[in-house]
Amino acid sequence: MQGMQGISLSSLKKHPALIPLYVCLGAGAVMAFGYTLRLAVKNPDVTWNRVTNPEPQQEYAEKQYKFYSPVRDYSTYRAPVPKYQD
Repeated sequence: MQGMQGISLSSLKKHPALIPLYVCLGAGAVMAFGYTLRLAVKNPDVTWNRVTNPEPQQEYAEKQYKFYSPVRDYSTYRAPVPKYQD
């Protein structure tokens, strides 16, 4: 029994039209992984160490978090930061 065509390197050489499909699929998987990794590392809602940093949202009290806004210039805008108490 023969496997699916285009899966092995030798059968991919017989069907070169599948190469762009594999390149686009690989690029999409890498970008999805990179975006998920960025959200896990850079997002202020995620904390990896609650002992040393119990309130990670306080790190962004004076930082600009919004990446792009066509309406407002956030470089000079400072919104009041809510104070959360238990």
